[in-house]
Formats: sequence, structure tokens, C-alpha cells
Amino acid sequence: MSGVAVVTIAHGRHDHLAAQHRALARGTHLPDHYVVVAMDDPAIVDRRDGDLASRVVRTGRGPAGALPLAAARNLGVRTALDAGADVVVLLDVDCLAGAGLVAAYADVVRAHPGSVWSGPVTYLPPAPATGYPDDPSALAAWDDPHPARPHPAPGELLESVDPDLFWSLSFALAAGTWQRTGGFCEDYVGYGGEDTDFARTVLAAGVGLGWVGGARAYHQHHPVSSPPVEHVDDILRNGRIFRARWGHWPMEGWLAAFEERGLVRRHHDDWVRTAAPSDARAKETA
Repeated sequence: MSGVAVVTIAHGRHDHLAAQHRALARGTHLPDHYVVVAMDDPAIVDRRDGDLASRVVRTGRGPAGALPLAAARNLGVRTALDAGADVVVLLDVDCLAGAGLVAAYADVVRAHPGSVWSGPVTYLPPAPATGYPDDPSALAAWDDPHPARPHPAPGELLESVDPDLFWSLSFALAAGTWQRTGGFCEDYVGYGGEDTDFARTVLAAGVGLGWVGGARAYHQHHPVSSPPVEHVDDILRNGRIFRARWGHWPMEGWLAAFEERGLVRRHHDDWVRTAAPSDARAKETA
């Protein structure tokens, strides 16, 4: 078993996916495998950029029509391991790989396979008219990692024992470590909770969490809602799964923000729906 795989999951975001492909193809270390899991999106197909070809595998939607983010990541990693990868990098479709991201992840995972490693992520401003640069080394001019997460400098490593700081935007691990953790819990469908659950599963399996400064990624700008009101139902459903598994609710900041908008209310140890997102927006603009 040898080789580095990059796995990304996607539904839509075709321009972001193409830009990610270009950045990976121009990094200092070319992935041996680039697996794209298309979730209910037949428009995503195998393509080549330079010396890097993608392999697309497919899955449908989960219960209630939600995208199966956890199951899709598991499918992507299984595909990478079956292809012979010993290091797997999971990178959100919105993220551009910095020039040294693949190399830094490969080095740290092989040197320290007993941990799951994350890299700093910079949220980019809107792209200029010419788009973000294809040369990933040029992205360093925008480097400004998200302040809510550890952000060691290039060449530095940090250990982190706080699972709430883990996020699935960008991380890497060894094949054996993935098998030891069992991957993502596929009970989670749709948005929210599955990455925090995974971090707790990692720690429960006796695996460490760490941050590697050289594996820098750059999140492409797109409009977002804060809090994510369009995902209220997913967050309630996944929050209940998380509470049953770990004894408390995740995403409490979002739940409190939903409560302020009249979308949910606390009922004993549960959160319940009180209004649709469209109703809440109408109240705010009235």
C-alpha cells in the first residue's frame, strides 16, 4: 500500500471543483489518486488537468432527500484505500490546496500515523474578475487562517485534544488510522454534526488530533447564511443523533441563534421546530 489520495465530496459547486483540481495539479506534490464523490449530480464526470486525473464515484441522496455527507466521505475513502493509498487527504470541494498541502500532509501522516492531522484554512475574499490564481503558490498572498481554529506556522505542529476544534474542511490520516476509527457515522444525513462526532470517535479510539502548519488550504468565497437557517431540520435531526451518542447537544451556538429568530425552542432536553425559515425571514424584514 502506497500513495497519497485526495478525496472530495460534491453536489453542484462545479466551478469550485474545477478550481480545486487545477490547484492540486500544480502543487509541489501531485496526489497519486484524486477521488471525487458526486452526490446526486450526474454532471460531475472524470476529468484531467495536467498530469492529474480525477476518478468520480457516485451516490444518491439520503433519507428525506438530504445529501449523505458522512456516507459520501466514507465511500470516497474506501475507494482511495482500495486503489492502494496509504495516506488520505479529505478536502472540501470549496477548498483550494495550497502549494505544499499534499506534501505536508503526506510527510506528517507518515511520520506520525497515530493522529488525524488538520491544516489551517483561510477564508478567501470574493475572487477578482480574473478568478483566483491557478498557481497555488500565489494563494499565499491571501494567507490569513481562520482565527477560531489553531493555525501553526509552516513547519510547526500542534497537538489538539479539543474535538470541537476539528472540522472536516481539510484533514488527513493514515489508512490504518482510518480503519481504526471506523470512519464517519452514517446515521448523520445532511448538514451538521458529523464532523464533531468523528473527532470524538477519533479520540475514543485512542487516536490523537493535531494541526500541521504546512498544509494550508484556501476556502473559495461564496454567499452563506449565518446562522444556516436553510439547514434547521438537518441540524435538529443530526443534533438528536449526536446527543444520543455523546450525551449532549452540539451546535448550541446555532441553536441559540435559531431560537432568537423564532425557528426553534428548547423543550426539556430537546429542541423543537416552531417556524419555517421563510416565516422567520418574513418576520425579520417586516
